[in-house]
Amino acid sequence: MQNIALVGNPNSGKTTLFNVLTGSNQHVGNWPGVTVEKKEGSFKHKGALYNVVDLPGTYSLGAYSEDELVARDFIVKGNPDVVINVVDATNLERNLYLTTQLLEMGANVVVALNMMDEAESKQIMISTKDLSEALGVPVISTVAAKKKGIQELIDGTLKAMNQEPRKIVFTYGKEIDEEISKIRDLLKDESLPYPDDWTALKLLEGDQEMLSIVEKMDQVKTHLKSLQADNVDYELDIVDKRYAYVNGITKKCVVKPAEEIVTATDKIDRILTSRLFGLPIFGLIMYLVFQLTFVVGSDILGGYVETAIEIFGEFVEGWLVSVGSPDWLVSFVIEGFVGGVGAVLVFVPLIMVLYFFLAILEDTGYMSRAAYIMDGIMRAVGLHGKTFISMIVGFGCNVPGIMATRTLENKKDRMIAILINPFMSCGARLPIYLVFIAAFFPNNGGLVLFIIYALGIGMALLMGKLFSKTLFKGESSHFIMELPPYRLPSPTSVLRDMWEKVWDFVKRAGTVIFAVVALLWVMSVLPMGVEPYSQESILGRVGQFIAPLFAPAGFGTWQASVSLFAGIAAKEAVVAVLGMVYAGVSEGSELVNAIRDSFTTLSAVSFLVMTLLYTPCAAVIATVKKETNSYKWAAFMAIYPFVLAWSLAVLVYQIGSLMGF
Repeated sequence: MQNIALVGNPNSGKTTLFNVLTGSNQHVGNWPGVTVEKKEGSFKHKGALYNVVDLPGTYSLGAYSEDELVARDFIVKGNPDVVINVVDATNLERNLYLTTQLLEMGANVVVALNMMDEAESKQIMISTKDLSEALGVPVISTVAAKKKGIQELIDGTLKAMNQEPRKIVFTYGKEIDEEISKIRDLLKDESLPYPDDWTALKLLEGDQEMLSIVEKMDQVKTHLKSLQADNVDYELDIVDKRYAYVNGITKKCVVKPAEEIVTATDKIDRILTSRLFGLPIFGLIMYLVFQLTFVVGSDILGGYVETAIEIFGEFVEGWLVSVGSPDWLVSFVIEGFVGGVGAVLVFVPLIMVLYFFLAILEDTGYMSRAAYIMDGIMRAVGLHGKTFISMIVGFGCNVPGIMATRTLENKKDRMIAILINPFMSCGARLPIYLVFIAAFFPNNGGLVLFIIYALGIGMALLMGKLFSKTLFKGESSHFIMELPPYRLPSPTSVLRDMWEKVWDFVKRAGTVIFAVVALLWVMSVLPMGVEPYSQESILGRVGQFIAPLFAPAGFGTWQASVSLFAGIAAKEAVVAVLGMVYAGVSEGSELVNAIRDSFTTLSAVSFLVMTLLYTPCAAVIATVKKETNSYKWAAFMAIYPFVLAWSLAVLVYQIGSLMGF
């Protein structure tokens, strides 16, 4: 099978093109040895199957982040048959910088000149013929979001597979060209994973990975040290030459209007990103998202899943009894599996609706504005503006949220972003909030959910400020972010994003949560002879041992205690365990009633504060270990949120009690 790599700047439409090419024939994993996401898919053309690899979005192919290293290593070492370089036609100069680096590497490039409709709306005229001749590679106009030019791109890509890539000869000026030649000669007898010319160029740029590769090559090291001794630094000169090359091309191929066109995006941004209205509008939008989540997810869709689980439980119980199954098996399946996992699955409609609206905000381009709007606040507490992007990702799941911090170049910013991300309410905590809201705040669900999420953001900012003043002192780096134009959300893209997140939630409910529930069910019915789910069971005794710790916070029951500790394995397990220990209830309404009987309004608020802030799940702690390469920080992540959450939960309950709530 032949391989096609997709590479391009962020917001160039690369992922949209990947989805159009591969459809549902795609899967997601991680690149070997790193935490960068790997997307692969395939498509058929005239009976042949082609593999497509969606490389991380990047502005360049340096060595400043894992994204850049993964992209360039695959292009050089992975030997793709063709590299489709997705270029944003509205920002040709900036995008062609990456194209220049691809050509330097000798890649077999096909340029997909994407978003041509937006370029035309700005009266930007681009001659694809002249651009193709100037670059020496095929250039094909596309509008991936509307599936325009896709067949032409496929035809051009497959044609390029059968042709030798044209060798582009760049000149960086006499002095630099001579230095490249000298280093290339020193490298010719060495066994390198990269082309000699390109390696020599990267060494002159001061590329850290390349410098580590030649660490044991004495002649090369001696030559580079002599350049350092002479205070010679070619990096900026090389960058200038690339941009000069790009500017020369765009002057020949692009015609822009005399005056810049004010687009609809510009007009909308004057309001949505203004200092006066930006933050209130962001808050209002998120509040409406949570209100719609409850109206649509609970009032309209909520009852269907609960009814289905009830019918399923009755059917399975009847079938098990009819085939003479032992009582313990019936108990495990109905009270353990259906009661535990079912208590989580009943909230799938609300999770689905929340992810649907968040996907719409992402697809329209508004989430990038949210990060821009929050930059001033992030700066005020000593954080990098880009940190908020990883925080937004954390709303889906804290694992990719922590992984998203790899785009931060400053170590201080990255470490702080990692340590505060678990305060972002991931989708796994949503069932906990929802069942307590249904029990105590049924008429104000959207408002309460909004307050919980806002509290998480507030605590993240507060701890970020504390960490920046204590553990990680130093200056933050500059915040540079591109705001893509507003677009109508693609139904396919929105539904795919929603489905991926919901399906991941369902898989966790059927695997991790089931394993946790199975273990705790065994503990809840042993030793033999005790009443199941009682204080005399092993689980009850463990819970009683833990419970005094939470008594000052108002929920010192063994059921609440074991559910919280089960949540360290997976946050969804909190509701699953509550559903099991309260007599194996399988219906959402039964669990709500059980919780209403076991908590007061004040202790429920205290419990919500605890679940919002306490120790993240095991997967998050493992990710922290992998990202920081330190057991110390993994242990810190396990301990400090628990201490903080417990302290605040106790504070809420004790102050509330003194005030008579």
